[in-house]
Amino acid sequence: MISLKTLPAIAAIFPFAPLEACTGAAVKSAVIKRSILLNGHKTSVSLEDEFWDGLREIAADRNVGLSALVQEIDHGRDNCNLSSSLRVYVFSYFHARVSRAPVGAGVTPSAAATTRAAFAD
Repeated sequence: MISLKTLPAIAAIFPFAPLEACTGAAVKSAVIKRSILLNGHKTSVSLEDEFWDGLREIAADRNVGLSALVQEIDHGRDNCNLSSSLRVYVFSYFHARVSRAPVGAGVTPSAAATTRAAFAD
């Protein structure tokens, strides 16, 4: 179980995640299936709504369309399914953003380390 002390660091890594997801309260995060244009063909991708939100935020940060971002991730993936690759990409993006955050930017290096330790179990 994640302690309440780690919530600020978790919220910084996943700013789009509802607080209930961080507290361990029963949260039902629906997997949303969406069609997306990938390499000129429509394909369905199933992700939790929080990951769709994260992908949209990343696309906006990079000033690219969602389809272009998903296509880039698709081209770089190795032998795992697209949905898993997208989840890992979103997690890695926000984790890297927290790791680069200067002290005083809302997340201290010790808070990020606390978050990593909380998930190490």
